[in-house]
Amino acid sequence: MTRVSLVQSFPNIYQQLKIVNAEIDKSAVSSGISEGFCHLIKLRISQINGCAYCVRLHTRDALQQNESIDKVAVLPAWKETEYFTEKERAALLLVEAITEIQNDHIPDDVYQKAATVWSDKQVAAIEWLAIMMNALNRLGIAGRYHVAP
Repeated sequence: MTRVSLVQSFPNIYQQLKIVNAEIDKSAVSSGISEGFCHLIKLRISQINGCAYCVRLHTRDALQQNESIDKVAVLPAWKETEYFTEKERAALLLVEAITEIQNDHIPDDVYQKAATVWSDKQVAAIEWLAIMMNALNRLGIAGRYHVAP
């Protein structure tokens, strides 16, 4: 079954989404979050959401930004590893809470953990990264973006 292309149906909306996404990326990096870790955040969210297109894209991007293959490989089980710093762990908890928001919203202890190790601007940047990545995942999933070798 062929799906309507959201990008082709409303290209101006997609272009605006790309502009906002680029601004979020720029703000995250300017606040002191490494570009590589931004891609790990996006990769983790895409793994949770099951967006194959974005998983492939952000795996490649993280590796291009010199994130280790081991860190990328263990990301789905990051809580079980020692690959991630306290700050990275706090950010991953926060983006997972935002992605899996459902009825529990974002637990105060998860937010507080992130706010303790990241600046206010960095917490805001991490939250914006999660919000935008979730939107982009839904775009890819709704449109069933084709992913092939």
